[in-house]
Amino acid sequence: MSRYALVGPTTGDLLTYQGRVIVHGDKQEMEYLFPSSRVVKVSNGDLGQPILQLRDHPGMSQVRFPLRREDFP
Repeated sequence: MSRYALVGPTTGDLLTYQGRVIVHGDKQEMEYLFPSSRVVKVSNGDLGQPILQLRDHPGMSQVRFPLRREDFP
């Protein structure tokens, strides 16, 4: 399964939440949710630290996955 992560615009580092890299399995969904961010494919070797699935981030609690068009009028 492919994993994708967000890259911080200033630091160039993978974005994290409480020390865990935020990842998601669908690049297009991640690009849709974060249109001004760069999304990159990552492997376990790239990570080197624990991960957090995007759907498990507290700020994403109101978002259903997979994304549904009707949720975004």
